[in-house]
Amino acid sequence: MRATEPVTLGRTDLVVTRLGLGLAPIGGLYEPVGDTRAVATVDRAWQRGLRLFDTAPLYGYGLSERRAGAALARRPRDGYVLSTKIGRLLEPDGPDTDDVWAEVADGVAPRFDFSYPAVRASLSASLERLGLDRVDVLHIHDPDNHFDAALTGAYRALADLREAGVIGAVGAGMNQAPMLARFAREADAPGFDCFLLAGRYTLLDQSGLNELLPLCAKRGIAVLAGGVYNSGLLADPQPGATYNYAPAPAPVLAKALAIREVCDRHGVPLPAAAIQFPLGHPAVTSVVIGARSPEEVDENIALFEYPIPAALWADLTSEGLLPDHVPTPE
Repeated sequence: MRATEPVTLGRTDLVVTRLGLGLAPIGGLYEPVGDTRAVATVDRAWQRGLRLFDTAPLYGYGLSERRAGAALARRPRDGYVLSTKIGRLLEPDGPDTDDVWAEVADGVAPRFDFSYPAVRASLSASLERLGLDRVDVLHIHDPDNHFDAALTGAYRALADLREAGVIGAVGAGMNQAPMLARFAREADAPGFDCFLLAGRYTLLDQSGLNELLPLCAKRGIAVLAGGVYNSGLLADPQPGATYNYAPAPAPVLAKALAIREVCDRHGVPLPAAAIQFPLGHPAVTSVVIGARSPEEVDENIALFEYPIPAALWADLTSEGLLPDHVPTPE
């Protein structure tokens, strides 16, 4: 499996790579990164051939977009696909803050807003921070408690932007699958082009398979798999590791350790199995994973391209660590 393999994003004309770079870490997720290392991280991804980059206003309250733009401004604009998100406006004293950002842009904080006018305002502000003339994909970001506003306001605004040729694809990014399935079913035609599904189609959680992934495969909606390590447990399962941003429950930790044991028998690093697993489903176009340094970019690519024998997937299934109906990479 090649990280740089080009693939069309669903029904669109956009071409992405099988591995994309998530840009939350360069916004100072959990620890400071700094401008120099952030730009070097994006540069390394470019040098290694990755051509899908995902950011959001939320990430460092604009820092990720500014840093991504500083790196990508030197690159041919038609040579990559860039996604950002709407749903949080950055403004003075915004109330919808999050304590995971070790670095934040001064003087602003997010406020949820999924209205039609907010989409235009958010995109304009993102382009200013990025210093670019366009983004390719706009995702509705975390509308968990705002479904109606997201569908009747944000989606319609995004559909109009797509119709006008301002953006190339309409998406939504969430940490849950059921609402994304509702978007797929209920959005007016032509509907969503792609979804960024975080943590819900992994070696530990295949809930995205219940409805969302089959629906996407049927309708030609591309799925971008994020959160493949479930916030850390599948990267390094040990007591105290996090699962979905909280301490891993004992049964989940035990399952992760059992999966690692199977991987060890086959000489495969657990993170390699975790990063490659989602692409076993035909609806999954790419995996998007973050990095906060050039070295992490190199590591992610090595894991993505690590050879995994079919027998490993077969053993995970036969030992009950993956359900029988779950497709695995070939």
